[in-house]
Amino acid sequence: MAEQRQDPHEARGTGGTAREVRAEEADAWDELVDTARRTVTEGLVVGTSGNVSVRVGDTVLVTPSGVPYDRLTPDDVTGVDLEGRQVLGTLVPTSELPMHLAVYGSTDARAVVHTHAVHATAVSTLVPELPTIHYMTSALGGPVRVAPYATYGTDELAENMLHALTDRSACLLQNHGTIAYGSTLAQAYDRTAQLEWMCHLWLTARAVPGLTPNLLTDQQLAEVTERLRGYGQRA
Repeated sequence: MAEQRQDPHEARGTGGTAREVRAEEADAWDELVDTARRTVTEGLVVGTSGNVSVRVGDTVLVTPSGVPYDRLTPDDVTGVDLEGRQVLGTLVPTSELPMHLAVYGSTDARAVVHTHAVHATAVSTLVPELPTIHYMTSALGGPVRVAPYATYGTDELAENMLHALTDRSACLLQNHGTIAYGSTLAQAYDRTAQLEWMCHLWLTARAVPGLTPNLLTDQQLAEVTERLRGYGQRA
């Protein structure tokens, strides 16, 4: 698929002057490209489906539309401001930019990962909420909701997603895929992978003839949530 580039005169900041990529943005872009490529190698997306973004100050770096991730270079930095105006690069940003900007405008997210993961997408077609099959549900803020279907790239989809993300760090998008955010790209990716794993687990368990998966109760999840507050290494 051919790269989509804007007229250089359209790739301007709000002041009308194109600017250079800052050092921290260049570093963040390298990490973003690595994360995008990881979504492909680990089977969370196929081709150029899905997208990744990271916020650096008031600039959102985002994967461009229709460009294979293995072809992205340091010179392909693509960035917009929080209103969606392009301030870096000439490649057209992902068509899912409204979802990414909605997350940044409504949460403390610093990174967002959107995928078309197979098991998660399958679950999104079956239930309005992922059954509480595993305690990692708590790590995403609680039972993972499914945002009602809307056409990709639309404000309607972004609005549906925000409702599903209330008090959550990830959700499913009906007949579409997943979206997760975090304070870093690593955390956003990990939440994405955990969500796909839980969906795979539930689909596997429910497929056993004559048996119904045991689900965790609200109390059990609350206990895990409390334990997770002290999880990991302390400074």
